[in-house]
Amino acid sequence: MEQSFELQMNEFAAKALEAAQAAGISPAEATVARSEAFSVRVRAQKLEDYKVSDRVQLTLRGRWQGRIGTASTQAMDNESLALLIQGVKESAELIEDDEQDDILPPDAQYGEVCNYSDAIDTISAEDKIALAMCIDERLCAADARISPDATVVSTASEVFSIKNTLGLDLSHSSNLIYAYASCLAREGDAAATGFKLLWGYTMEDVSPFAVADGCVKDAVEKLGAGRLQSGARRVVIRNNAMADLLSTFCGVFSADNAQKGLSLLSGKEGTAIASPAVTLTDDPLLPWGMGSCPFDREGAATMTKNVIDGGVLRTLLHNRKTAKKAGVATTGNAAGSGRVAPSNLYIQPGEASLRDLLAHMENGLLLTEVSGLHAGANPVSGDFSLLARGFEVVNGEIQRAVEQFTVAGNFFALLQDVEAVGSDLLFEGSPIGSPSVAVKKLNIAGE
Repeated sequence: MEQSFELQMNEFAAKALEAAQAAGISPAEATVARSEAFSVRVRAQKLEDYKVSDRVQLTLRGRWQGRIGTASTQAMDNESLALLIQGVKESAELIEDDEQDDILPPDAQYGEVCNYSDAIDTISAEDKIALAMCIDERLCAADARISPDATVVSTASEVFSIKNTLGLDLSHSSNLIYAYASCLAREGDAAATGFKLLWGYTMEDVSPFAVADGCVKDAVEKLGAGRLQSGARRVVIRNNAMADLLSTFCGVFSADNAQKGLSLLSGKEGTAIASPAVTLTDDPLLPWGMGSCPFDREGAATMTKNVIDGGVLRTLLHNRKTAKKAGVATTGNAAGSGRVAPSNLYIQPGEASLRDLLAHMENGLLLTEVSGLHAGANPVSGDFSLLARGFEVVNGEIQRAVEQFTVAGNFFALLQDVEAVGSDLLFEGSPIGSPSVAVKKLNIAGE
């Protein structure tokens, strides 16, 4: 991002704070978020879509007549400045809730983290298009059974700054590149889709061969998939599928949801809620983590913490408002607009490889995909019933691909039924990750 524009943003934020104080709004806080994104889509060696976006938003908060008001703008000029001041006052006058987010001075100390790569800034649009074309070309040549669907290469960057009239002045920049491909494999009457996504901070992290070959492998392995008999089975949930489940149910760890009666974990701190094999970590200081930042959207210092430690719930995730209500300190998980969200949330990996987990299971199911997560999962009760696919495992070895079955269970019960955790921690295009996990049983509805 251009240094001159960042300077312009900072100057406008400082100007907004001065104007707020002059108008009797005190204390006041200004946040500026600028996001830039580039995306190219290729199909059958043709450029299908090309998008470039650049979005800036400044939000001004401040105390007016005893209430905190908020207003936002995407324009940085004198006219918008006057509207911001007016908006904060009008917003404050409409507020009826006494439990409001405070504006506070900076914390004594902040951690350090880097997830911004200068190398991404040097990648030209032509290079990104060439990368997408290369992935698509390799898909076309990989296997006569493969028909490429879509190949996408994207870069994204954000700078977020927050400052207030009490001495807070913080800024953090992050960026990344990702590439993914999808394809269709056909053999006789059998058909299967494939997908592969890689992301990172250099072009080497999104190797066209790794993306294309991974996509082809994913599709070909599913060809000729059979059906499963209904019943309870021992299951190894592969890392990507377990991360999808964790992402779906991560809201149960929000103190805001707990205080609103939307999480069954309310008041469960200090209680064993999972197998001793499970340690769930939220780490905003993870080097090169997608969700890493040394401060949250309230300007509170972030910290690494185990939400679950050896099966015991140690803490829910808090912002300042929920922490004050609970009589604890914030965990640095404010996500803006009063929300609470994890940063880099993941199950700590163990030492067993995926092969080790399958060998220990002997006979059962390797669950590789779950779908219908929005319709088939209840994020409050933890119940889920999801369309799935995977591989039947016999004597510790993958026997055949299986599909068109439903896997049903409860997220809280699943955590308690974890027998072992694998070493293959994966963040697949998300700050929520997991290794593969072995669980005692899940109910399968097949034929």
